[in-house]
This record gives sequence, structure tokens and C-alpha cells, in this order.
Amino acid sequence: MTQRPAESPVTALRGPALSFSGDPFRDGLERTLVHEPDAIVAVQDGRILHFGPARTIQRLLPPGTAVRDYGKDALISAGFVDSHVHFPQTPMIAAYGEQLLDWLEKYTFPNELKFADKEHARHVARIFLRENLRNGITTSCVYCTVHPQSVDALFEEAEALGLRLAAGKVLMDRNAPDGLRDTAQSGYDQSQALIARWHGRGRLLYAITPRFAGTSSAGQLAAAGALWRAHGDCLMQTHIAENRAEVAWIKQLFPDRRSYLDVYDHHGLCGRRAVFGHGIWLQDDELQRLHVTGAAIAHCPTSNFFLGSGTFDVFRAMASERPVRVGLGTDIGAGTSFSILATLGEAYKASQLNGQSLSACHAWYLATRGSARAMYLDDRIGSLAPGMEADLVVLDMRSTPLIAFRMDHAADFAEQLFVQMTLADDRAIQATYIAGRLAYSRTTPSLV
Repeated sequence: MTQRPAESPVTALRGPALSFSGDPFRDGLERTLVHEPDAIVAVQDGRILHFGPARTIQRLLPPGTAVRDYGKDALISAGFVDSHVHFPQTPMIAAYGEQLLDWLEKYTFPNELKFADKEHARHVARIFLRENLRNGITTSCVYCTVHPQSVDALFEEAEALGLRLAAGKVLMDRNAPDGLRDTAQSGYDQSQALIARWHGRGRLLYAITPRFAGTSSAGQLAAAGALWRAHGDCLMQTHIAENRAEVAWIKQLFPDRRSYLDVYDHHGLCGRRAVFGHGIWLQDDELQRLHVTGAAIAHCPTSNFFLGSGTFDVFRAMASERPVRVGLGTDIGAGTSFSILATLGEAYKASQLNGQSLSACHAWYLATRGSARAMYLDDRIGSLAPGMEADLVVLDMRSTPLIAFRMDHAADFAEQLFVQMTLADDRAIQATYIAGRLAYSRTTPSLV
């Protein structure tokens, strides 16, 4: 007689909790915001077993269940999801003085040449993932370099941590230095091999990754489209309409295409699981096409400000008549912080400059369930509910003397949350859990 494997013990976290049952941009906060002032999140076998008011969930816990009580000044949330980031750019964060195209030439390409060395890539991957955990980021959609070994290094390190992560080898066959170019065929073949090796292995996913139309020929974009058709459950990530000079350049490179988005769409690179970084200068017909196809935009406010690219209008993108999926991206290293809280603060400023106010609760949705939805992972991550993967972040809502003082004068939970995204940073992250396992603790940082 075959014995069933024994179930693992139930563990639990207790404290105030925040989640979303749907999209507040579409359905309103009243119908989608889940705020429990005293909640328990019970975890078993890497998934959420129970979530709800502590008085209710306590009765459902097996006798002897270990409950970690974070207290009334904490906030438990689904882990943050970063929908657009470049791990190889970690060593060049805070590089001074250029806008997008010159910045790529002066800083990005020379830096990425170093990733031909897998041990260098591994070292940077470890730093990158450690910073993610320190900032409560539990899933990212990551650009590697043109070198397949850079992808292997990142996935190997992510697998060791049990992370849910999407990543891919950058495809570039023109307008880049020697040592950073592949070909349409070699890029296809190398990506195909990486997909076979990594996609769906544990919690890892592959993202087909043409850097952007400026560095890929029509032949390479067509090959990427063919690869995606052959592996439709992969993600596809690239850049679009980040900078006005870039938009004009793409028009010169592809004069026969109607728009920047049409360059990708023509080559089969616009659809479900496509995540387009930035999208600041997209036209209305392009947003309509993103809506129809189910593609997403990654909003990267710190990078957009740092490079002087512009201010993405999240409310225009998510307009009710043709809403586009929108996630949040740190876009390291043009992005200036691994902190999702700091990134949300900049997203608020971007909305202000576009004549709108982004509430803290709407912003929190973008950083969790919204970004998960942009990556078509909202059935697995991004919210607190039974059956979801137990990737969690625990905040200290009084992490600095100034924040503690300001919290004493906050009128309600919405104001408390806004204080966090305006004033808080990595110091606010008490703990990060990966599949129910404590992966980072502020009190024992040696965990990572």
C-alpha cells in the first residue's frame, strides 16, 4: 500500500493586512480593497491556506500552529512584483548625466560587455536578488544581457532561493557594440535552448526579450515572433515609446510601419503576456491595440524622471473605455531605487504632473496584484487568498522617527498608507517570505 506523503506543518503570520480582490481602477476601492486590521495568514506547503480576521482564522488552525505576531504597527501584504528591471544594470545605478540613447551608449553597453564572464554575472545576480528581498520584491520580470550565461547565472541563483521569476536573454543584432550583438538565428537558437532549460522549472519562467526595435532588425523581430508562437506560455518583454528621440528614430528605422507599436505587432510581438516597458509617448490607437490584444505596460516612474523621458499617464492608459493592463517597474539601473515604496512615491508625482491624484491604495494595487496581472500571474501571486503562493512582505509602519511621528497624525488607513509611499524605503521592510519561507528579516539580514 502506497503511503501519502505527510503534509508539512501549518505556520501563520498575524497583523494588519492589505490585499485586493479585483481591480480598483475598474471596480472601485469599495468593492476590491481588503483591509483587515487584525488578520492571520496561514501557510502550508508554500501556499496560503487561510486568510481573514484573526478571530475567525484562529479557530481553523491545527493545535500547536506557530503564529508569528508582528503587532499592530505592521502591515502584511502580498509581496511586491517588479514588472520591468535590468539585473545587469545594478552596478551602474546612479550613472550621471545622459538621456536614453546616449545613456545606453555611454553606460549600459560598456557595462553589459562584462557579463560574458558568468562569475561576474553570478556575483551581480546575487546582489540584485538580495536587494529585491530587502525591499519586499518577491517576483520580477528581468532583462539579462545578450550572453546566455547571464541568464543561467540569474536563474541558478533564483532557483536556489525558490523565487518566482521571469527573465530572458536580450536579443540585439544591430546598433550595439561588438560583443553585445547576436544574429536573428543565434538569438533564436540560444533563446530556444534557454527556454528548454529553464521555462517552467520550479517557479521560473522565460521571457522572450528583444531589447527594443532600435537594436533588433526586422529579421530578428520576426524570429522573436516565431519563437513566441512556438512557446506561447512564455512572456515577451521589450521597450516602447520611452523617449521622444527614440520614437523618432524607430520611425526612421521602420518607415513602413504605422506606429512604434505596429513595429512589434507586425512581427507577432503584441499579445497576452507581452510587457512593454515605459509607453510614455504611445498614441491613442496604440493604447487601443494594447487593450484589444491583452498586452501590458510597465510604468517605470523613477527611470522616466531620471532620464528626463517624460511622465507616463496611468489614468489615460487604464481609461474605462479601453483599459490597458499596467504594472509597476523599478527599471534598475536607470531607475533609482529598488524600493517599491519609493517607486510608488514617484508614480504619485507623475500622476500629479498629469493632473491626477494616484491614491495610495490604487498605487499598492499596481505594485502587487496589478503587476501580477500585467504578467498574467495574478492567479498565483499578487494577493492574499487561499490557494495563492505564499510570497509575502511585512512592513513596519513606523520605521523611522519621522514616519512614527507622522503616523500619530494620520486620520485613517489610506493616509497611513500614503505616508509609507511618500516617506518610507527599505527600512520599512520587516520581513520577506518566499513560498511561506522567511527569506529576509530586518533583524537577521544574514538570511540573504
